Amino acid sequence: MDHRLQETILKGDVPTFLSLIQENEDIMSQEVPSGSRNTILHLAARLGHLNLAEEIVKLRPEMVSEVNKKMETPLHEACRQGKMELVKLLVESDPWVLYKLNQENENALFVACQRGKVEVVNYLLNFQWLLTSEVDGYATSLHVAALGGYAEIVREIMKIRQDFAWKRDINGCTPLHLACSKGHLETTRELLKYDADLSSLQDNDGRTPLHWAAIKGRVNVIDEVLSVSLEPAEMITKNGETVLHLGVKNNQFDAVKYLMETLNITNLINRPDKDGNTALHLATAGKLSAMVIYLLKLNGDVNVINRKGQTVLDVVESDVSNSGALLILPAIQDAGGKRGDQLPPGSTEIHQIVQEYNPSLPSSPPKKVLDSPNHHHRRKHRRRREKQLEDQSEGLRNARNTITVVSVLIATVTFAAGINPPGGFNQLSGRTIMGKHTSFKVFAVCNVVALFTSLGIVIVLVSIIPFRRKSMMKLLVVTHKIMWVSMSFMAAAYIAAMWTVLPHGQGWGGVWVLVAIAAIGGGCTVGIFMGLGFLLAQHWIRKSEWRKNKDKRKDASPSSSISRIEELKTIKRGDCDSTSNSDVDSSDQGGYHLY
Repeated sequence: MDHRLQETILKGDVPTFLSLIQENEDIMSQEVPSGSRNTILHLAARLGHLNLAEEIVKLRPEMVSEVNKKMETPLHEACRQGKMELVKLLVESDPWVLYKLNQENENALFVACQRGKVEVVNYLLNFQWLLTSEVDGYATSLHVAALGGYAEIVREIMKIRQDFAWKRDINGCTPLHLACSKGHLETTRELLKYDADLSSLQDNDGRTPLHWAAIKGRVNVIDEVLSVSLEPAEMITKNGETVLHLGVKNNQFDAVKYLMETLNITNLINRPDKDGNTALHLATAGKLSAMVIYLLKLNGDVNVINRKGQTVLDVVESDVSNSGALLILPAIQDAGGKRGDQLPPGSTEIHQIVQEYNPSLPSSPPKKVLDSPNHHHRRKHRRRREKQLEDQSEGLRNARNTITVVSVLIATVTFAAGINPPGGFNQLSGRTIMGKHTSFKVFAVCNVVALFTSLGIVIVLVSIIPFRRKSMMKLLVVTHKIMWVSMSFMAAAYIAAMWTVLPHGQGWGGVWVLVAIAAIGGGCTVGIFMGLGFLLAQHWIRKSEWRKNKDKRKDASPSSSISRIEELKTIKRGDCDSTSNSDVDSSDQGGYHLY
């Protein structure tokens, strides 16, 4: 586009515009900016340049109905910006432009309501067929006005089409749903004035406007809705959720507190949803400590079992690593909370409330194994076993990451040593100065081996992602051994490099320094290997003893009274020998194992 024309339109300079047109009439056909398909009238309408728009309409009246890339006319732009005089100019020039819809199927009235342009809306409402054209759609101008909280526009539309208050958008929401969700109190009042029954309408998920107000924590809107009708407070969603469930799930403490203190809905505290969860279950699952303590003060039942067979205590103990759980756990225990397996088997009180509201649930609670001493010890052993396996898996993952990091460091060091060899380069030939020395050749070979073995480790660990413990162990054993090879060659390369650069041709001083370096380096390496070898030998001895004990128990007769006594003793002390993970079991005392 001609930059002079663009500047003229932006400034609204009519004389300059007319002079440009006299020079070249075709300049009016240019897009502003290029590619958007906006005409100069679109831009003038957006900026509110009335005089300029009048001149454009006089010269090219057909521009009033032209559309841009979004299928919008200049009238859409004028309505969106609330340019009243421009709106009148465009409508009077071509009334048919009011029928134009953009690519979102929005007419000029819809756009004006969306932006809350009251004066423009009042003018366009004189063309009542604009509202009639929205009857067959989903969202109407009333929906967007309610969503934006434009109470005055809502009031004016309701004077003409009260039936729009009952229309639902694609999600099944009425304008009242949207107003309550956004917390627009005045808009909520305007809609409820026409019909209090609007508060009981449900969207596609079964949520009423009151439910949405509770989800968003709109306490003032909750008060307004309940002042008109108490019926929504008892309604449930398709998932069996009450207004209390939704408030707790979304951590709206003020809304929950208002509902409990203002209304007599204490019966909702222990009411379960479709999954058998009470409000206390949901608060515990979300680690909402303040919410849990508040519900406990209101006598929330801590021993109701949901459809998973979990009480509130079961829920909180499933993730005790969370800091929020540590605050909740003592409060639940003080309130008499028990795990599901601690409740009396066959007790009908457990499911009494759940069964009342959800007849589809089983008529009796899940059967629990009697807490015999043997069962108690087995359960304790199982938990300790799970903890051991979890610790081992975490240790293996950490070891894998550590080997990767160490290998990358070895590759970095050896690469740097390779391109900056000991003794440096000859400035004329570019070759290494010490290249003919035997010690340099040793350095070069060891450095190359260390570099490429470490790169191989990195490639293998990055390419292979094992998801089983044995596969992880095999991978770590191989890469660990290769890493030691790589480190050994790197150490040898270092000693060879020192031998190359240190003076040792004259006297015994340089030789003794080199011997000392080799002795210290080799001694440290040998010492580490010996220490790890000793630990590895201990580990192998423990594994051997573990396997022998396991084989003895397999060979023992099941009918033998001695073997039975030994079995009971094993269960009583929570021994791990009955399992198959020799690495975990044989390392139980030391807390580590080698590979």
